[in-house]
Order: sequence, then C-alpha cells, then structure tokens
Amino acid sequence: MRDKRNLHPHRPSLGDLITSKGTAMGLQGKVALVTGAAQGIGRAIALRLAQEGAAVAVEDRAANDRAEGTLKEVEAAGCDRAVLIAGDVGKVEDDQRVIAETVERLGRIDILVNNAGVERRADFIDATEADYDLVMHVNLKGPYFLTQAFARHVRDRGNGGRIVNISSVHEELPFPHFASYCASKGGLKMLMRNLSVELAPLGITVNNIAPGAIKTPINAHLMGDPALMQALLKNIPLKRLGSPEDVAGAVAFLAGDDAAYMTGSTLYVDGGLLWNYTEQ
Repeated sequence: MRDKRNLHPHRPSLGDLITSKGTAMGLQGKVALVTGAAQGIGRAIALRLAQEGAAVAVEDRAANDRAEGTLKEVEAAGCDRAVLIAGDVGKVEDDQRVIAETVERLGRIDILVNNAGVERRADFIDATEADYDLVMHVNLKGPYFLTQAFARHVRDRGNGGRIVNISSVHEELPFPHFASYCASKGGLKMLMRNLSVELAPLGITVNNIAPGAIKTPINAHLMGDPALMQALLKNIPLKRLGSPEDVAGAVAFLAGDDAAYMTGSTLYVDGGLLWNYTEQ
C-alpha cells in the first residue's frame, strides 16, 4: 500500500510554508513586479506578496517619498530582496526598461501586477485629448507593453509566469463622466482574454481583478462627502467600502499555486456592487 504522505513529494507541507511568525509563504522564491505601488491598492499588493515570501520590485512613476514608504514597509515585512524602480508606464521605452531593470536587479520576474491607473472626470462633450491620452496610456498602453516585455522574458527563460491586471467593475459597468476610464478598462478586459489564449503556450496565466469602491486616495472626494457615501452604500450589498487588503488577497490567490489552472477570467472584488448597481 502506498504511503499517501509521499504522493506529492515535490510540494512542501503546510508546515514548511509557515515562518516563525506564523505567516504563510506560498510565493517563496518568486519575484513580483507591482506597478503603481506607491500608495493605495498597489502598496497593499506589494506588501501582501512580500508577506507571502516573494521578492518585490516596487514600481512607480517616480522614486518619491510615497514609493520609498512602500519599499520600507515591504522590507519591514521580512522581504530582504526588494527594490524600487521608477518609470512612466505610459511610455513604451520605460515599460521595456522597467522589466529589464527588474530582471537585472532581482534575477527574474515570475509575477507581473499591472496596477498603475488613473482617471479623469469630464462630461464626454467637454473631454480633452490630453485627458484621454493620459488615461489610455497609463491604463491600457502600459499593461500592453509591460506584458509584452514580460512575455519575452518568460519565453527566454521558460517556466511560465503570472499576470494580474487591476481593472475595475467599470470594465462592465457604465460610469457617466468617466468615458475614457471605462474605455480603458473595457479594453483591458478584452486584452486579458486575448492574451490568456495567446500566452498560454508559454505557461503564462492572465487574469483581471475588478475592484469596486475601495478606500484609496483616488476615492478621497467620495469618502469626504456623506451624501455621496450614503448613495453608494445603498448599491453595495455588503454595506461597506472595500479595503486595499481585500484586493491584495485576491492578487495573492491568482499569483499562487491554487490558481494555476485559472486564466482568462475576472475576479470581482466589489462587495456585490456590480450586480446591484443602479444609476442615481
């Protein structure tokens, strides 16, 4: 009779994945690049992946105090292989350099998290080309060319990889006065679906996470207006805003072994908002 304890000798036991502090280390030995990691959701993702054992490249537009703060939190979480990399994801040359610099400094990249994002509010008839270009460059062009450079890296080294895009419920849900933002997230949804098929032969999975209303600086105006908050909470069955940590937990799942057979999908982290929303 076979010893069931040895059916999967290549997989460490749960005890092997627990540190002395009691933290699971499901991404031990992996390297993650998180864009837009200076604050909010990006910071929470970088910290969670570090807690899971990954080496982390903290990327942001500039090496500012906020980005440095994320790096310090990641290091304080026990990550002894963390770096800060600056780059404008809306520029192709920066995307290629960010991937190359991460590989140079950390040896490889296993997990790419396309988190950087912006939005601009304007009535459609008044929207400017500059605002449109900014939103589309950061939210769609950036993930496109970062993913391209990452895929080339994976092709050259082998062993596959994970791509997680931070999208939005507005890849599905109309958002009046934010047409460029919705267009960018809708495009990211179709890009994810297409690349999940095209990059599968390289062993790369591609998935989106679509947050709803999350407590981040981008929603500061919302959180500061009791009337707006009351109207929004009526549309959220769980009756609260999400936290950046709620999104980070979903990223950790998609980056880990439990999601190895999952690709081409969107995970909604929205408290039920998407299927309960009505425009006021």
